[in-house]
Amino acid sequence: MNKGKITKVSGPLIEASGLSDANIYDVVEVSKDKLIGEIIEMRGDVASIQVYEETTGIGPGDEVVSTGHPLSVELGPGMLEKMYDGIQRPLEKLQDLAGEFLERGVTSTALDREKTWEFNPTASVSDKVESGDILGEVEETSVITHKIMVPIGISGTIKDIKAGEFTVDETIAIIETEDGDKEVSMLQKWPVRQARPSRRKIDPDEPLITGQRVIDTFFPVAKGGTAAIPGPFGSGKTVVQHQIAKFADADIVIYVGCGERGNEMTDVLNEFPELIDPKTGESIMKRTVLIANTSNMPVAAREASIYTGVTLAEYFRDMGYNVAMMADSTSRWAEALREMSGRLEEMPGDEGFPAYLASRIADFYERAGKVEVLGSRNDIGSLSVIGAVSPPGGDLSEPVTQATLRIVKVFWGLDYDLSYQRHFPAINWLSSYSLYQDKMDKYIDSEVDEEFSKNRKRSMSLLQQESGLQEVVRLVGRDALSDDDKLKLDVTKSIREDYLQQNAFHDVDTYCSLRKQDKMLATILYNYDKSLEALSAGVELEEIEKLPVREKITRLKLISEDDLGNIEEIRSEIDKQIEELIREA
Repeated sequence: MNKGKITKVSGPLIEASGLSDANIYDVVEVSKDKLIGEIIEMRGDVASIQVYEETTGIGPGDEVVSTGHPLSVELGPGMLEKMYDGIQRPLEKLQDLAGEFLERGVTSTALDREKTWEFNPTASVSDKVESGDILGEVEETSVITHKIMVPIGISGTIKDIKAGEFTVDETIAIIETEDGDKEVSMLQKWPVRQARPSRRKIDPDEPLITGQRVIDTFFPVAKGGTAAIPGPFGSGKTVVQHQIAKFADADIVIYVGCGERGNEMTDVLNEFPELIDPKTGESIMKRTVLIANTSNMPVAAREASIYTGVTLAEYFRDMGYNVAMMADSTSRWAEALREMSGRLEEMPGDEGFPAYLASRIADFYERAGKVEVLGSRNDIGSLSVIGAVSPPGGDLSEPVTQATLRIVKVFWGLDYDLSYQRHFPAINWLSSYSLYQDKMDKYIDSEVDEEFSKNRKRSMSLLQQESGLQEVVRLVGRDALSDDDKLKLDVTKSIREDYLQQNAFHDVDTYCSLRKQDKMLATILYNYDKSLEALSAGVELEEIEKLPVREKITRLKLISEDDLGNIEEIRSEIDKQIEELIREA
């Protein structure tokens, strides 16, 4: 162990001399309290260390001990249903040790060393295995089977493998390698700043179904894709992320609360255990890991929390699962970078952020992807990363938003005006975009309905035309428009209010399957086409607007998934009522 002495303390940053054998990114223990820190810069034998705990009371002369290892996470059974802090300390365990308020220096292993797990081998003695191959399985929760993999860097022949009850650090197999016998347990460690390898990346071609109509229909994200949700305070970023975490068709969800308010994580903690996963009928927490580093927790650990989250996500991806990671919000992570950069006296870039901000953001998002995993099994796993961005005052030209938009392929731009009108999700359909759109159209057309993408394009065209018509209305009034244009405004109002608007707190409307989305949008456009026929047949617009079936169209969103056949009946009513108007005309 390499020991040094503190020479300077500046908030979460300390400097220590005498650490000539230490390396950058090594974890260190600071002072007699053994506070956890990480070396972020070396100049000779002087190390600059960011401390992940409160540094009050620490001063020059206090001892610093280098562990010689980079900041790493523990990977193995027992992570699901847990809530960790930014450096993977289990908060529930810390509460048992220190009470309601965290104390400095209190720590605990991320995985319980006393709990036993039933290990069922799927490999046999004399099997040849390589990094990433499956040795056996553990039923971690009632919905997720944890696959125990050969650690990266080990390959050879299985000399011994056992079945039965084991703790995570007990030996379950011995692998004979060129460098001798290697004992393998269910516990692995991995440095958080290093991406876990895969055999190769694959082009994402399947949508991550979120159950949110404005996202799935107009701005879909792929499994293995990247998306950003920038928006001002109060525009609904956190609720959108909560909705995706609850209902996305991912096998595993990693939710990172990075620098946001504590009450938001409290909402997650209160809501998620009570929510039932529609696919499994079990609690959503059975497939979720929460990482909390809220605004009242140490600033430096915000950066670590993002890397901790993405490393856990990569580990589950390597088992062949589809993983979704929510980061709320990357702006707070960038602010932590800015603070540490300022204390290091580095040359500031735009708005005081470090010059390397864009490359750090790129490195993070590039860890997403759909991959062929390591090993001889040819499994496919995916990691989708969805990051919220909180630009001050909603200014999307600020550096964090711009650096993020250069990397991600989906932009869900939240609009304060929409949220002020109580239109949620407040995703602006004119400024948002998805670069996965063409591939997702092909998938949905083949899997759901060949008319889906055609209806989507037509709806978006109508919404864009509405924007121009609204300008005319503001200048000269609605009466100046032709009946065709007035009808166009009616249908776009229906698309906005009856389709795009979605109530996250309504039992039925909170989630909408692709099948229901297809039927809803097709019905709204069908009513528009029939209304155009009536207009051309000489029917007065006022008569069309008074049709009783309009009320049923506004309530389409409240039809449950089991009653989708009722939507076909609404089309029959449209036909009947329009034909009656045409006869009377």
